[in-house]
Amino acid sequence: MASTIYDIAEKAGVSIATVSRVFNQSSSVSEATRRKVLRVADAVGYHPQAYAQGLARSKSNTIMAVVPVISNYFFMEVLGGIQDKLSEQGYELTIFNVTAGENLFKEVEHVLKRRWAEGYLFISIHLNDDQFLKLKRFNLPITLIDEHYEGFDSVSVDNIQGAYRATKSLIDSGYKKVAMLSALSSSKPIRDRLVGYRKALDESGIEFDPNYVISGTSFYRDGFTEKGGFEAMKHILAMDNPPEACFCASDIQAVGALKAMKDSGKRIPIVGYDDIELAEYIGLSTIRQPMRDMGYFATQSLIERLNNANKAISQTIYSPELIQRTSTF
Repeated sequence: MASTIYDIAEKAGVSIATVSRVFNQSSSVSEATRRKVLRVADAVGYHPQAYAQGLARSKSNTIMAVVPVISNYFFMEVLGGIQDKLSEQGYELTIFNVTAGENLFKEVEHVLKRRWAEGYLFISIHLNDDQFLKLKRFNLPITLIDEHYEGFDSVSVDNIQGAYRATKSLIDSGYKKVAMLSALSSSKPIRDRLVGYRKALDESGIEFDPNYVISGTSFYRDGFTEKGGFEAMKHILAMDNPPEACFCASDIQAVGALKAMKDSGKRIPIVGYDDIELAEYIGLSTIRQPMRDMGYFATQSLIERLNNANKAISQTIYSPELIQRTSTF
């Protein structure tokens, strides 16, 4: 159960009325007492605004999806799966858009402190171990999607294995010079996919060439954009020693890469990552992530947590599937 005003009063050794006066910024409370109460409130992840909104209210039947960006195919598919499950259960979905970067953790804390929902779905919210540990103090139901951390329910995909399969499929087709069309190097999916890419090279006895890991110059959405793929592929095709094939870190980048190849009149085999709906229509070989299923089953896990706070932690890691289409023929 989340902490209440009563818990804070007990831990601070003051009355409920005193806690209320602190939260209402009354001048009748000493500075020392005010600091003590706020320190306890922060330690348990309680925010004064939650009291003003009424902690004693009945359940809201609201689930909040916290996402770094909603305007891309991956998130829209995941959100579709979330809505599928919520519509079966009578819950309402709200979406809170946070900004990936240095202030991400502060924004996540901001959301949890205000307790706008009964449970939270964190989609591609990549924090460090210390930050995830700090979230435990809020004692709120949280399920991670596209991420996993001990102590939280989660649904994710093995990105290392997916990149390995994509790269290995090109190597097995006879290509020895395989590039990786990358994105922002600080992105966790990119770090994992780079590990899988290098693993495939190492197992095949192919020396890793850092010059073959190429991204565009625009890092909007961490570089997972058509423009990023277009720019990177233009660079690849202009190289003095160009690669024979390419693993693209996302399907949406592969869309831009295909246009760059069409514009230049040059073509190399490429494999994408995600299997968005568009991939089938453009003949893109890709690594399939069960995006809608991830949203659906993560939501199911969260609802089970809401109904039974003591249930065992559930962590599902999907094994991605290689889908062969004409872009590798």
